[in-house]
Amino acid sequence: MKSELFHYDLPLSFIAQEPLEKRDHSRLMLLDKKTGTLKHDHFYKIVNYLKAGDILVVNESKVERCRIFGIKEKTGAKMECFLLQKLQDGKHLVLLKPSKRIKQGERVIVGRYLYEIKEKLDYGKAVVRFSADVEKIMSECGKVPLPPYIKNETIEENRYQTIYAKISGSAAAPTAGFHFTEKLMEEIKNKGILFAKLSLDIGLDTFRPVVEENIEEHVIHSEKYFLSDCEAAAILEAKKRGGRIIAVGTTSTRVLETIVSECGYLRGASGSTSLYIYPGYKFRIVDAMVTNFHLPGSTLIIMVSAFAGRENIMRAYEEAKNNDYRFFSFGDCMFIY
Repeated sequence: MKSELFHYDLPLSFIAQEPLEKRDHSRLMLLDKKTGTLKHDHFYKIVNYLKAGDILVVNESKVERCRIFGIKEKTGAKMECFLLQKLQDGKHLVLLKPSKRIKQGERVIVGRYLYEIKEKLDYGKAVVRFSADVEKIMSECGKVPLPPYIKNETIEENRYQTIYAKISGSAAAPTAGFHFTEKLMEEIKNKGILFAKLSLDIGLDTFRPVVEENIEEHVIHSEKYFLSDCEAAAILEAKKRGGRIIAVGTTSTRVLETIVSECGYLRGASGSTSLYIYPGYKFRIVDAMVTNFHLPGSTLIIMVSAFAGRENIMRAYEEAKNNDYRFFSFGDCMFIY
């Protein structure tokens, strides 16, 4: 399937540069994936489209302060470092900017710490070793990384987190969860709708577009996940009683579908997933999805197209533009059912 089928034109003015003052006042587009019918509402009214017995599955992963600024020890040139993955022997996989002139053996000063380039890799990536505990360095010197299309650097860190973020490990946020507030979650629970939690550590590759001509040739990034036995049992019980399994975000979708694809049924599990969902994939557990509006040509728009049908999604995106919806991380939301 040609990757160009998942591209659409989006003027920069549609990209939300900051969150709304009230999280749950984002717009909500409702898409019936069977009929293609579209409706418009606001997120704080999503309870009207949920039924007692449904269960919302959220990703409680927390964005780490993994964006670290420093200067080269010899030249004083500025360097930006994104922590991507912890490796063995105290080393870390990072993304460096700028990376063209960085050399193996060079050292970069970060406050009262430093890191040394142990190995230079392709596409700006490198293996480095820090002079102190990385958690300590992130706490003292790091910043929560915002997506590359967000130019507003004054946004408070807590606004690029869900209100239920708990387990550190992500370099990007599960943005479909941004729209929930404590009050709204309580209202949803009072209607007899359940919540279940899992975690998926989201990497920066989530923003990487599919550049291959055919989407099937793309190799997706691997991400760590965790679902407890208790949460899995709650999801299965809801399903058994006739409730819908509603994944909040593509990340929750990926975890649930990974486990069922690998095990044949849903159970508590942990590991790494490279599951790439594109049209033709048969969903095994997820019945409905809460999701934001995604980047053109991304694996995320490809996933929601697999879930709702490409024509439905592309028509919904055009409808969103025609109605001045806000796009991407701080943008508005869809409920696909």
